[in-house]
Formats: sequence, C-alpha cells, structure tokens
Amino acid sequence: MTPEWKTVTVVGAGTIGLAWAALFASHGIEVTVTDPREDLDEAIDDALPMLAAGLPGSDAAGLRGRIRATHDLAEAVAGARLVQENGPENLPFKQQLFADIARHAPAAAVLATSSSGIVASRIADGLPDGVAARLLVAHPFNPPHLVPLVEIVPGERTAEDVVEAAVAFYRALGKTPVRLRKEVPGFAANRLQSAVLQEAIHLVVSGVVDAAELDTVMKASLGGRYAAVGPFESFHLGGGPGGIRHMMRHLGPGLAEGWRRLGRPELDDDAVATVVHQTEAAYGHGPEAYRERALLRDRKQLALTDALRHADHG
Repeated sequence: MTPEWKTVTVVGAGTIGLAWAALFASHGIEVTVTDPREDLDEAIDDALPMLAAGLPGSDAAGLRGRIRATHDLAEAVAGARLVQENGPENLPFKQQLFADIARHAPAAAVLATSSSGIVASRIADGLPDGVAARLLVAHPFNPPHLVPLVEIVPGERTAEDVVEAAVAFYRALGKTPVRLRKEVPGFAANRLQSAVLQEAIHLVVSGVVDAAELDTVMKASLGGRYAAVGPFESFHLGGGPGGIRHMMRHLGPGLAEGWRRLGRPELDDDAVATVVHQTEAAYGHGPEAYRERALLRDRKQLALTDALRHADHG
C-alpha cells in the first residue's frame, strides 16, 4: 500500500465490516472501526482469530495492533482516506449515515458502501454534488477477506477519478474489482446468486434432491466449472470449434424453452421448514458448527483461489 491509502475507516462492525477491517489491516493499513454496539472491542477480538486464519502471514495480535475501535463516528472518519460503510440494508438509514459521514470525513475521502443491493445514486440523493462525486458502491462477495470479487458501481454523479482510485485501491489489496456499467438493484453477482438459489430451493422443496445433495451437485459440476471459466466462456468452449455460434444455433431455442420451466418456489412456512431442517441436518447449527464449517470454507476458498491464480500465470 502506498502512503495515500494508509488510513481507512470501517463503519459497521458486523460480519462484513470486521472481515474488511482484517483485510485492510493485513495490508499494513491503519484501520478505525466504528459501530454503536456496546461490545465493539470484544466483537473485534472475538472475530480476529478466525479471520486471521484466512489471511496467510497474519495473526490476530498483529491485526489487532492496526485496528482501533471507537463509538464516535465523527472522530472515526476524521482522518480517513477511504470510508467503507457496512450498515443495514435500509435506504433512509444509509442516506442519513452518509450525510453524517460527509460532514466529518476529509473532503477528498472516498466514500464506499458495501451495500448488497442499493445503488449509489439513491444513497446520494439529497447529498451535495461534491459528496455524491465521492460516493460509490464497493460490494464484496462474502467473505470479503477471501473471495476476490469487489463490484465497483458508481452513481450517476460519481466522479471518474474516484472510480479509478477505488479500483486501484481494491486491486492493491489483491481483490478483483469489476466495474459495472449500469446501476441495477442487486448488482451482478447477487442477481446471479439469487437466480441459482431460486432453482436450488425449487428442486429441494419439490423433493428432487435434498439440500446436501443439491450442494454436491453444484460443487461437482457448475461450481468447479464456473470457478475455472465463466458461463459465457464455458458455453463458447462447449460448442467446440464452432463455439458459441454453434451453441446458440443448436441449443438456443431449447434454452429459452427451458427457462419457462424453471421453478418459482413460494417461501411459505413449509418450504422454509424443509430448507432449514435439511440444511441444519447436513451442516449443524449454533456457534460451534458455524465456526467449524466457516473455517473449512475458508481453507477451501484459499486453496481454490491460490490454485486458480497459479494456473492463470502458468
């Protein structure tokens, strides 16, 4: 990290905010975390051992030495080069929060929201042009300290140099920033995830497979394939030398017909009970089960990311 990015403030100490804080600290950044929760220091201390396990070369004590906590929002953002907001997914709340942040943060600070679906233009509505110019979405895919993607989604009034600075910042963290060309609710990754989850729930509540079997199907097919090549490259390669032209000509009509047969499950009480029961039966529930499964997920994600990066570079 260059000196320009040596101070970052994380607003909101939930799962996403704490993961961001650990990632920033692992790159030598001085991080301030602010949240009104009374147990703020304890929450940071409790989260860091598991987060550090997913950040090679880091340990909880070293990360904690670069993270300070405060309940005072104004004091927290006063010296920030970038503010990473992780508050509730509530538009009026975010609008008020960013108005408060803007009053106290430096005039050049980049204002980034981790929102998973609310576009920057709506959050900036009512803010002065100079503030709106510095506000954008920087949406991570959970867990942020491990999964490479960060969706960069500028608002209608976001300045281009702010977008470029944000892209450079997240790339320097080892992330894979992708700039979206249009603002759409849910952005790109969550819309794709929602489409897959819709059919996954349909298949489970319809009794085609149970939850654990559905996960196995995904991991043993599309999950691995799409980690190596995305949907379009996969489809292109599936057409052999004729590529996607061949696939569209021969399979296109069938695809369109198949879309009409996809399920549209209702999340009524019975459906929710089925999904919850099967998932908890397969993976457990409660703090200990969460910790065990999350650590396993993180090890797998690290191994997968490392393997793919080595493959990409020969």
